[in-house]
Amino acid sequence: MKSNWFKFASPATFYPLAGRLIPWFATAAAVLAIVGLYIGLIAAPTDAQQGDAYRIIFIHVPAAWLSMFLYVVMAGWSAAALGFNTRLSAMMAQAIAPTGAVMTFIALWTGAFWGRPTWGTYWAWDARMTSELILLFLYLGVIALRNAIDDPRRADRACGVLALTGVVNIPIIYFSVYWWNTLHQGSSVSLTKAPAMAAVMLTGRLIMSFAAWFYGIAVSLARVRIIMLERERGAAWVATLREVRAA
Repeated sequence: MKSNWFKFASPATFYPLAGRLIPWFATAAAVLAIVGLYIGLIAAPTDAQQGDAYRIIFIHVPAAWLSMFLYVVMAGWSAAALGFNTRLSAMMAQAIAPTGAVMTFIALWTGAFWGRPTWGTYWAWDARMTSELILLFLYLGVIALRNAIDDPRRADRACGVLALTGVVNIPIIYFSVYWWNTLHQGSSVSLTKAPAMAAVMLTGRLIMSFAAWFYGIAVSLARVRIIMLERERGAAWVATLREVRAA
């Protein structure tokens, strides 16, 4: 028997599914974070050039990767909401934005602390740093725009257009170190080249990246469940859910 995945496009059916998935992703994120931090802070050797200051990359790089990844996912859900007028797609986009903003802030904050011993300054108007800052403003703009519009459907459309417009910034962030002469170093992980770091460093970074991704999924699913209850509070399935909880 084939599964009908389209049934999960309904908030009523996606709500319990999200509830079952959250503990798995949250647990995986916690376990991977513990392992990744142990490798990054204890097991990984001291870098010959940067000393122990480089260890901040085990938080900085996963946060930066996730900040870009979440924006693309948010834009994808926004496109689905605009193209197919699906409520769940707009709710997912709304749920992702705060987590994306937090990850972008962490990337900028840890990058500043990494830059001080490496470049001698907390901030420079470097192409990648500036485009990452623009990404934070885009996330905050989406959040602010939604809060400024009372009608949820109008807010969905406006935020969807803004999210899709801002997606052009993602390739600028990624390719900025290749397009311009910047302080920021190039990628040390590539699909076409051998990694430019020790295996234990690469392992720790990848584990922390998966931890960040699983955390992002768990938090977004938890947030979208809250959004569903707020926006569908007049629906029969929400009333039934509240009756079951009250019993």
